[in-house]
Amino acid sequence: MAANKDKQIPGKNKVEEPVASYGVGNSVFNRFAIKDDYKLLKKAKEGLKTDVFYSLADAIKMPEKTLASVINLSPRTISNYRDQEKGLDPIYSEHILKLINLYSFGKEIFGSLEEFTLWMNRPFWNSDEKPLDFISTSGGVDLIYEEIEKLAQGYPV
Repeated sequence: MAANKDKQIPGKNKVEEPVASYGVGNSVFNRFAIKDDYKLLKKAKEGLKTDVFYSLADAIKMPEKTLASVINLSPRTISNYRDQEKGLDPIYSEHILKLINLYSFGKEIFGSLEEFTLWMNRPFWNSDEKPLDFISTSGGVDLIYEEIEKLAQGYPV
């Protein structure tokens, strides 16, 4: 019996389960939600493939035309980048990565993307402006993220 303990195979002591069996495998949120600012900026500098843009639009059920206007690009430009297999510029990549973080966090706090999307389209701060109106800039995405953090801590928004 002691001989068997000496011959243990490294890594065989832990239980591993495939992530895909739970339905969370390769979503855009799992692959690109980067909480560390430094890592996010490094990834943005590398430039994202246009596939990430299209995956995000699909995941959050936002028309590609609308998402393109949110990140201040024309749908035609994104389509051309895809055809040329060209990566997005760092400024657009950063914006997309921040949107991925925002929607991932919103899904976590609100329980579903549908509930979070409803909140994003509801006016707040005693005005006619909606959270969705603020996400066309990187700073606006940060502002909405902070508001969700406040909600999560119990502060009224």
